Amino acid sequence: MPHGRLLAIVCIIWIASELAVMVLKHARGNASRRDRGSLRVLWAGISVATVAGSMLSGYRPTRIGYDTFWIGLGLIILGIIIRAIAIATLWRYFTVDVSIREDHELVDRGIYGVIRHPAYTGSLLSFLGLGFAFGNWLSVAIIAVATIIGFSYRIAVEEGALIEHFGDRYRDYMRRSKRLIPGIY
Repeated sequence: MPHGRLLAIVCIIWIASELAVMVLKHARGNASRRDRGSLRVLWAGISVATVAGSMLSGYRPTRIGYDTFWIGLGLIILGIIIRAIAIATLWRYFTVDVSIREDHELVDRGIYGVIRHPAYTGSLLSFLGLGFAFGNWLSVAIIAVATIIGFSYRIAVEEGALIEHFGDRYRDYMRRSKRLIPGIY
């Protein structure tokens, strides 16, 4: 199967899973919404960056000198899996818009025992993989910078809401866990 077709199939599955999460996991009922527009900022940046990364993938001066398609595809799939595990672990407390339920529980077990934002780690891996699947350093750079900026804003908004709700319990959790990369950051 040609690389382009395989990448399209994986991206369709990836996009479909994200659309399903967006439909199923919006804040409802007694949830306090604290998103501050971060979802819109994130998706706008990601959309522009992925289109630009795709358009620049054929730019010869910044082509990667070896085939990184399979590395990229593997990172996309690994990212989807990590994000799915994170969403399943938080299930009733996971929402696409930053919100806190009245009965919100601080989940620090499973993958959340190691990192605080594994769903974002998964997404970042997938987007990095997309850049590598395009086979161009400029594509990797544009997608990486845009997603890191978008997710950094999103994490700041989310951690602010969680500190406001949980106080010292969340601060303690922050001290004993990393933000995105186990043991590093």
